[in-house]
Amino acid sequence: MSAMTNTAAPLAERNRELRNRALVRSWLYVVLLVLFALVMVGGATRMTGSGLSITEWKPIHGVIPPLNQAEWQEEFEKYQQIPQYEQINKGMTVDEFKGIFWWEWAHRLLARGVGFLVAIPLAFFWISGRLKRRLKPRLVGLLALGGFQGFIGWWMVASGLAERVSVSQYRLAIHLTFACIIVTSVAYIARGLAIYSEAPADRRIQRFAGVMVLLVMFQIYLGALVAGLHAGLSYNTWPLMDGAIIPGDLLVIEPVWRNFFESPKTVQFVHRMFAYTVLVVALWHAFSTMTQAPRTTHARRAWVLAVLIVGQAAIGVGTLLMQAHMHWALLHQGFALIVLIFATAHWRATKGAYPLENDVAVRS
Repeated sequence: MSAMTNTAAPLAERNRELRNRALVRSWLYVVLLVLFALVMVGGATRMTGSGLSITEWKPIHGVIPPLNQAEWQEEFEKYQQIPQYEQINKGMTVDEFKGIFWWEWAHRLLARGVGFLVAIPLAFFWISGRLKRRLKPRLVGLLALGGFQGFIGWWMVASGLAERVSVSQYRLAIHLTFACIIVTSVAYIARGLAIYSEAPADRRIQRFAGVMVLLVMFQIYLGALVAGLHAGLSYNTWPLMDGAIIPGDLLVIEPVWRNFFESPKTVQFVHRMFAYTVLVVALWHAFSTMTQAPRTTHARRAWVLAVLIVGQAAIGVGTLLMQAHMHWALLHQGFALIVLIFATAHWRATKGAYPLENDVAVRS
């Protein structure tokens, strides 16, 4: 009887930990879904030229939109003071202003909502004892990343309020990349709480899978530079660009390094070339994993990732040929996030789940 009791207690605790993991994982999936929506609304906000419509950062008071005509007029007058209105939207009516205001307001509201969606359940899980030690610093770190991303968002918007008619492409790229870091972190932690039927992969496969995540994220960064410079509106041919595989006049700005951040032609060319690189490396990863771990879920996931990247490349070509039409551009951005999330899930799966704290007790 004593032996049965000694075994039953650790097993019960292990089952409890598994149930708690499932709850936390489901919560993180909801966070991931809302983050996806937030990035998509952010993309639509940028493409509709709405990102500078709210010229102040009011983390608390800004939740409440204008409620009457006088408040709308006051908000509109603030917008009329910035270069974007004077140079692009001069003559806009208050009703037309509302059209761009609501996009930016929705984007900021979703961002605030994600903060509460992380903070409140985190406090509940923590107080109720559903979080193990290894998870607590990771989840607190997520909350801190989200708060810092809010600051980066305002830093980006501020770049377009004084001398520019749009935000800085440098800051836009940082803002989107930091959002991708948060998305990756959420997906990585969530998948670390999953249950896997396959043993962890060889360390070489694990490292290669991690490299794939970095490559996809860097390609998204390059895409943000393209978006910030509106570089997708020109050179809308494929596979040739300006009539050649390698077009001329790629390094006309001095110093040379600025071409890679400020020349629409060069930035688009680099984005194209790196897309080919990511595709080739993804196929290499799939073949390599299939060779090292044949007939495993690791190999199958590597091939799925390669197929997703092929699909994203096709969407990218379509976006280019359609001159970055809003629907195509949003599809391209959304599918890039899907690729990133899957690449992260694949990377985590090659490493296996976080170890259960009660495994040792059960085995002993």
